[in-house]
Amino acid sequence: MIKKKNFNNPTFNRRPPIIQLPELMAPAGDWTMLRAAVNSGADAVYFGVDKLNMRAKAKNFSVDDLNNISEFCKENNVRTYLTLNTIVFEEELNEVEDIIIKAKEACIDRIICWDLAVAELCHKHNFPFAISTQGSISNSLAASVYKRLGAVRIVLARECSLEEIKKIRANTDLEIEAFIHGAMCIAISGRCFMSHHLFGQSANRGECVQPCRREYEVIDSATEKSLVIGEDYVMSPKDLCTIEFIDQLIEAGIDSFKIEGRKRSPEYVAKVVSVYRNAIDLYFEGKLTAEKKKEFLKELETVYNRGFSSGFYFGVPSSEDYAGVEGSKATTRKVYVGKVLNYYKEPEVVHILLESGKIKIGDKILFIGETTGVVETEIKEMRVNETEESEAQKGDEITFRVPTLVRRNDKVYLIEKTQ
Repeated sequence: MIKKKNFNNPTFNRRPPIIQLPELMAPAGDWTMLRAAVNSGADAVYFGVDKLNMRAKAKNFSVDDLNNISEFCKENNVRTYLTLNTIVFEEELNEVEDIIIKAKEACIDRIICWDLAVAELCHKHNFPFAISTQGSISNSLAASVYKRLGAVRIVLARECSLEEIKKIRANTDLEIEAFIHGAMCIAISGRCFMSHHLFGQSANRGECVQPCRREYEVIDSATEKSLVIGEDYVMSPKDLCTIEFIDQLIEAGIDSFKIEGRKRSPEYVAKVVSVYRNAIDLYFEGKLTAEKKKEFLKELETVYNRGFSSGFYFGVPSSEDYAGVEGSKATTRKVYVGKVLNYYKEPEVVHILLESGKIKIGDKILFIGETTGVVETEIKEMRVNETEESEAQKGDEITFRVPTLVRRNDKVYLIEKTQ
């Protein structure tokens, strides 16, 4: 029996003894990512405005965008969660309250916060709020404290194992949210001081420059001899990936599955959301096989990742769970090749100008635009300068069939294999 929760209800009774469909929550750093998340099957999106969120270096939205975000998401039956999850200083209290008031007026569904001042102001304005993973909630007693403060959801500490989550689930009727995919931090629930110490940019204010991800050299001050520490990247964990045990997370009664990545690309959001959407749906259809999980894993490997780890779900990560590289291990990359000149809806044909490189039949193509989001397709046949051809090069005008609407001036990318 499948029963979908009403996540707009600020409270609900203890989880009944049936498996319920979890919410799939996606990151949105700008309109392109937001539309990519919605089009790919997200049930909810989380995003920040200009200040006071843990991804200050993401593009973010402005307070003036809240009405449009809310309207667009409600049209698509997607819930909206605004992050106000940094620490807050005294002089910022009025600004926080102003953002909360405007978010409520815009009918944003919830606030995600950590600082108790934000929680208190949400309570004052009768605005549902969730406690961020920055709160390091790892037991049901802590959950009960936040419930008394008015929280309707807790985002569990990254350090909780699957067995610990089951115990917490059995002892709280608060909604439980947990991360299922994306970057992990070496610090406890992301509360780190390294970026602030070295560069004056605090992770606790959303400004982290991720110095932990880099290669370091250790110098002996007496002899000036040095060692390069880069082979293991001992401060840079692999990315979390739960696709191979997503069924166990569903059965644990987690209410919301959260994907990390507000600073990553739109195609990352589109791919990760679509993969987990398909996996969750297949589970409830009784069709999520081991073979399908392997296929999904290969898909996830095509977009930005530092290698994959099961995080803390089955115990404390080992030395095998460090990235080993500074950048991405993705098996593909996107290369800009041109722009859309027009799209003809009735024949479902796109007209593009190739401004760089070459493309050919069989290539996979990405269209990315603020209104379009992300569309991926494969070229089955094409016309080059009005003639049927198998290959095109810089300067050519090309038409081919794309069943999903794309728009004039959308950017066009070729997906290339990297390994």
